[in-house]
Amino acid sequence: MLTDKFKEECAVMAVYGHQEAANLTYLGLYAMQHRGQESSGIVSSDGTRHAAEIGMGLVSEIFDEQKITALTGHAAIGHNRYSTQGESELRNAQPLSIMYHNGPLALAHNGNLINAKALREQLEKEGSIFRSTMDSEVIIHLIAKSRKTRLLDQVVDALSQVKGAYSIAIMGANEIIAVRDPHGFRPLSIGRLGSGYAFASETCAFDLIEAKFSREVAPGEVVVVNEEGMFSHFPFPPELKRHCIFEYIYFARPDSRIFGASVHMVRKEFGRRLAQEAPVEADCVVPVPDSGIVAALGYSEQSGIPFDKGIIRNHYVGRTFIEPTQSIRHFGVKIKLNPVREVMEGRRVILVDDSIVRGTTSRKLVKMARDAGAREVHMRISSPPTIHSCFYGIDTPARSDLIASTYKVEEIRRFLNADSLAYLSIEGMLFAVKGRENDFCKACFDGDYPVTTPAMEAQLMLLDDEPVAVKRDID
Repeated sequence: MLTDKFKEECAVMAVYGHQEAANLTYLGLYAMQHRGQESSGIVSSDGTRHAAEIGMGLVSEIFDEQKITALTGHAAIGHNRYSTQGESELRNAQPLSIMYHNGPLALAHNGNLINAKALREQLEKEGSIFRSTMDSEVIIHLIAKSRKTRLLDQVVDALSQVKGAYSIAIMGANEIIAVRDPHGFRPLSIGRLGSGYAFASETCAFDLIEAKFSREVAPGEVVVVNEEGMFSHFPFPPELKRHCIFEYIYFARPDSRIFGASVHMVRKEFGRRLAQEAPVEADCVVPVPDSGIVAALGYSEQSGIPFDKGIIRNHYVGRTFIEPTQSIRHFGVKIKLNPVREVMEGRRVILVDDSIVRGTTSRKLVKMARDAGAREVHMRISSPPTIHSCFYGIDTPARSDLIASTYKVEEIRRFLNADSLAYLSIEGMLFAVKGRENDFCKACFDGDYPVTTPAMEAQLMLLDDEPVAVKRDID
């Protein structure tokens, strides 16, 4: 079934200095299941050797008590994957785990390396043999080829050669190294577990394992934890911060704290600003669950229009089901979402969602509201129009498939069959992170890419010189 949402990236989790490191890593991955549902894995260390358990599917489908018990040791790293580079198959599941001249090595990566192709081609010419199609494996090969002796220096040597987005946990025999790229595209936080440490893509993982949030790994920081404690290094030239604003809009759990702020509070402010920028007379504000809920609360509070759950999501839809070909129209949306007629019937409804990608799901939602008896349907989007693809770890469709890259807002409104349509402005979005407006990457909205390669620049020039897409009939 073709989805009409951006794909989550990945989750990174690590624990050091705890006798139940693997179990706590498992729980942390469970808390961050929303960041990737294709595969999951844990690699543990007892100080001399690594043990690994990696599989395809959800965390709950891969691990059981017997498998967790076999992952012995005081240190572990884990990963939930959604592929942005490389096919969805077991050989591309993480953490990557190898044995090299310095001993065991494992790596878990969230992000996307934009120069991975060129680096891989060079490494293959020099004799490297790759077992996966992931960009992350390039880092493993660069570490193994480094002439430095300490793992810390090898990691710095390797990452000095890559470009793009990375939040990484690397585990040797008896140490864990956590790194964020100098722009800080992807989140990564540090927690304390008594005398031990934890690292996670989102702080909601710390809440589950009862780790105390300490701080975020700073952009460009390399953090080492071992028997002697925790040590911080800043070996890379400083760069401007460019946090991914879509973490706030859609990806992160509302109960997490990333980039120095509560996701819930930022998301609610998006809704408030949207209500100020695009008011409309209506009877109720209805969120598109689940990602539109917090913004809809903000819209309701600012506008004074009552909030109501007029669409219910089925949270128990499995990843495999038999989809009818023609007998049930709009099956993909209906199996997940269903309207509450008593909320919609005879009323002017504001539907609040976080984004519009291709527009197909939004169109079905408007029809769903009208079929439930809504007198008017007004669509409000708590982010600006998405007109460019992401190269930094979000699986976005081709630019030609992004409806806002081809059509004006009024054309999209007609396609959705909504009575009105409005997006949050870029200025309104940045107002929600007031005081940190210049810290965010918003390339998917304005095309201003902070990191490029010659190949990427050529691709972008080609898109600018040619028509974005052949217009499909949306009327």
